[in-house]
Amino acid sequence: MKKAILFTAVLVFLTVIHEVDSFGQTTQHHADALNQSESKTIELFNGQNLEGWYTFLKKRGRDNDPKGVFTVNDGMIRISGEEWGCITTLAEYENFRLVTEFKWGELSFEPRLDNARDCGILLHSKGEDGGSDGTWMHSIECQIIEGGTGDFIVVGDGSDQFQITSTVALEKQGSSFVFQQDGHPETINRERINWFGRDPEWKDVFGFRGGNDIELPVGEWNTLECICEDDQITIFLNGILVNKATNVKPSKGRIQIQSESAEIYFRKIELIPLYPNK
Repeated sequence: MKKAILFTAVLVFLTVIHEVDSFGQTTQHHADALNQSESKTIELFNGQNLEGWYTFLKKRGRDNDPKGVFTVNDGMIRISGEEWGCITTLAEYENFRLVTEFKWGELSFEPRLDNARDCGILLHSKGEDGGSDGTWMHSIECQIIEGGTGDFIVVGDGSDQFQITSTVALEKQGSSFVFQQDGHPETINRERINWFGRDPEWKDVFGFRGGNDIELPVGEWNTLECICEDDQITIFLNGILVNKATNVKPSKGRIQIQSESAEIYFRKIELIPLYPNK
């Protein structure tokens, strides 16, 4: 009897461990990343200015921001959204864990005045400034948008030089695939892979919230993590795995943060090298 009870207890323990490591939860890889030494952290935002970054605006070019679309106050980067563009790192990066904290502001501007608040972190950015629609470098985007934070968008040139593969559900949301950890693989070089819980009734309207949203309400701080290891990108939002891509091309590049008609704040942008001794 005691052996039977012991066996049952061990079985329950192993089941719990499996569930914690399952879809939508913190994985061991993520836990390992969290345990890395803080001494290896690169502070991409120093809390005082945009050192290490340059600005680019669609109609103005590099380092020409007369309206103050990108400003730093009280230890936060404010991106007004008034003009489309981005801040871009001077350096390229590969094999890293990027940790950001963001919250939405109240303002929005044309041409998305009444649309969902929109932004994004562009990873592995390559090529010319404004190479995509005169606004951003070609890249792999971790989308930040009301109801859709954690979506992947390939901001590519239509070639296989910018592409991702994800496991997805059988049913699409409109024209977009939806990430499902045990789904079938799909490779894209344009368009998007939605995060696993994106509301099928999502609407591009200001203030949208979906029934399964992990993102916190407007005005509250969210933690967004992008783990870029070799040719994989894994996205966590507030500690929950929301999307993952493999066969990512390219696998290194600059990092951009968008200005796209919505006011948004960042108070933390940290990069932890996965292989610091290389």
